[in-house]
Amino acid sequence: MDASTANHVLSLYQKTQKYPFGDKIFSMMVARTAPYFATVKPLITHLEPNRCECMVPKRRAVHNHIKTVHVIAICNGLEMAMGVMAEASIPKHLRWIPKGMNVEYTAKAGSDIRCVATVEPEQWQVGDLYVNVTAYDTQGIEVVKGHIKLWISEKPSKQ
Repeated sequence: MDASTANHVLSLYQKTQKYPFGDKIFSMMVARTAPYFATVKPLITHLEPNRCECMVPKRRAVHNHIKTVHVIAICNGLEMAMGVMAEASIPKHLRWIPKGMNVEYTAKAGSDIRCVATVEPEQWQVGDLYVNVTAYDTQGIEVVKGHIKLWISEKPSKQ
């Protein structure tokens, strides 16, 4: 998909990729729109329709009592990846809102964390949509897996 046919979020991502530190610029712009995400210092590292990857750096502010990345920080990264993916992917006539998250902790998160959110294109239908979310450490080991449930509805007609 080229920038002329992409939606606003995907176009913005593609434009920022032309600059040094484009991922950081784009991530800061997203975090300004949804300031809570800035608490985990996320970095969007890959965005395409129906897929987004976000890095959450391991640092003291996101540690738990055993000095691994706290699962709530990982969930924040997963939610950011999902939200950016949804905004970059949803058909223009639809809108979304999250309804819930279900995750399993599968391993200790002792490094930076790569959060991935994916859907299949045909899933963009009115009703419940389950976005697959997975978090990996720097060795590629899955540390969290689950889904975020979205409610998809038609946008109201403009009068």
